[in-house]
Amino acid sequence: MQGMKEPALQYLRTALGDQNADFRPGQWEAIEALLSRRRLLMVERTGWGKSMVYFLATRIQRDRAAGLSLLISPLLSLMRNQLEAADRINLAAATINSTNPNEWEDTQQALRKDEVDILLVSPERLASDAFRERVLEPIAGNVGLLIVDEAHCISDWGHDFRPDYRRIVRILQALPPNVPVLATTATANERVVNDVKAQLAGIEVVRGPLLRESLKLQNIAMPSPVARMAWLAQVVPSLPGNGIVYTLTQRDADRVAEWLRINGILAESYHARLSQRERLEQRLLNNEIKALVATVALGMGFDKPDLGFVIHFQRPSSVVHYYQQVGRAGRAVEEAFGILLHGEEDDRIAEFFIRTAFPPQRHVEAVLEALDSAGGGLSAPQLEARLNLKQAELDKTLKYLAVESPAPITKIGSKWNATAQAVAYRIDRERASSITALRRREQQQMRSYMKHPGCLMEFLARALDDPSARPCGRCKGCRGESILPDTYDDDLAKHAAIFLKRSYQPVPPRKQWPSGGPLPTYGFKGKIAVELRAEEGRALCLWRDAGWGQIVASGKYQVGRFDDKLIPACVEMIEQWEPEPSPCWLTCIPSLNHPDLVPDFAERLADALGIPFVPCISKVQENDEQKKMQNSFQQAGNLDGVFEVDRAGVPDDPCILFDDMVDSRWTFTVVSALLRRSGCEAVFPMALAWNSPRAD
Repeated sequence: MQGMKEPALQYLRTALGDQNADFRPGQWEAIEALLSRRRLLMVERTGWGKSMVYFLATRIQRDRAAGLSLLISPLLSLMRNQLEAADRINLAAATINSTNPNEWEDTQQALRKDEVDILLVSPERLASDAFRERVLEPIAGNVGLLIVDEAHCISDWGHDFRPDYRRIVRILQALPPNVPVLATTATANERVVNDVKAQLAGIEVVRGPLLRESLKLQNIAMPSPVARMAWLAQVVPSLPGNGIVYTLTQRDADRVAEWLRINGILAESYHARLSQRERLEQRLLNNEIKALVATVALGMGFDKPDLGFVIHFQRPSSVVHYYQQVGRAGRAVEEAFGILLHGEEDDRIAEFFIRTAFPPQRHVEAVLEALDSAGGGLSAPQLEARLNLKQAELDKTLKYLAVESPAPITKIGSKWNATAQAVAYRIDRERASSITALRRREQQQMRSYMKHPGCLMEFLARALDDPSARPCGRCKGCRGESILPDTYDDDLAKHAAIFLKRSYQPVPPRKQWPSGGPLPTYGFKGKIAVELRAEEGRALCLWRDAGWGQIVASGKYQVGRFDDKLIPACVEMIEQWEPEPSPCWLTCIPSLNHPDLVPDFAERLADALGIPFVPCISKVQENDEQKKMQNSFQQAGNLDGVFEVDRAGVPDDPCILFDDMVDSRWTFTVVSALLRRSGCEAVFPMALAWNSPRAD
């Protein structure tokens, strides 16, 4: 193997564009082990060069006429970076993922001709029967190296556990026994390492030190979002280069990015709901923006070596999450900053994710019972029509069951079917409880980290079971003084408070009735006709949020009347909104349980706007609370025949349709259609608060 080191070194220098580059300690040894057909679990810090190990091993394997490499990669952003790196050493790399279906057939042909050196796929792609049959089975005998990137995702105990990673073990069993395997991660403590070792039998562990000498770490407790936003506006412009600001939710990513832009800082938001994520990544890579305000959607594998800072607007859920994210900074610069802020909302958001990590047994039983009684299977939309489950909860339950071994359900075409194992299947509650308890311990560990008086880098390293943990000499704990200011400008805080009170939420109109026809009384089905569709609406705030959210919640559930302060706030919102054509009257959604709450505020608001309040909508049928309805079919169906509109009392002019809360938008959608059908020219929905968590 020693004769391979010099060619490998030349490839390394070509890939890095540096003729003086050399292997880092352990890199060549790992390549050599793979060429000797061994199995390795490599735990090395972010930026160490783990991807270079498998690219160089692949290049040498292909030079020796060995089979291609199969790389299981968790994120499309990671795939894009990897494809670029592979190209620099003349590796023919291809990927099959949800963004390039037009290329699948060409890639399959290239695989059959052995013209692909490395194939990148997501673990979710392994769930496709067609992919396994048309792609994996034909090349199984020609796989020369299996690579599992971010291998901590295999482990139930890992912070980023993804159920589809369980399928990797089955793929490994289908490959020849002498195929070498490389599993890589930067974020695995000893417990996760042992779990991965148990699943990938016969694997050796290689560990490197996790200390990042360029990083200057500091924790700052700022419970109020107003304070944190003021601090960001004050400090970010002075930081070197550009960087990432992490938030826990999509709505905070959008809001913080907008706040930074208002203060003259070039910033963009980045999260899973955005379609142009590659463009946003490229803007950061090209130094076109100062900060990307991102959720965990920008995580594993994003590589910009010269990032100058990573700031957390809220506390991450675990030390391993934090180390992975803050490790994006300072890979190739002498000084970078890792700042962890703390918010009053951190624990509430973390508890939401912990509580919803596993599907509850009642969801499992409901799905299995529906499939068992269907005879011939049910598609996901058909299951939604039968079960009162949110789409995300249904998807989570189906995925969880599908990767169990043996699986109680299987997918045939577009329909899910119960298997023979469904009758006796029960979730392993002991395992789920253990993992839930672990998540809460991880939260407590992060609370301890926030208050740690000593070296922060050493704390992280010890939490990740790094045997070489030692003080870094650079963080606030080591220096005994703040690295960056831990105070903020009062004027900026005042402006942030005003901004939060003007964080109006758009309420986009729905354009399609749920499939299956849940509204037979009204006859609504298919595409929502333009002449029945609502206009885009607005919500004053987010439920229980800083700004107006707490005042709205207090008025609804404590006082029983909405505060007069909300009236001028709504008027200001409407003036900035400028709906066209301009509304000439206002009406509201009635309630049988609280008949006066919404009409009282609607009448006061109409008076302030100088337009008439017209109570032309009646609730003629009692129904379940909308908040109990969990998916679109159930939410829309729960409204069928519930409301009537007094056609004679409906003016032809445009109107504002007011309600205190908006969540699914189906109440607004149905009542707007009834108003439009009664002759109203345009309907503009408006609510005091949006009750959607919008979390990643």
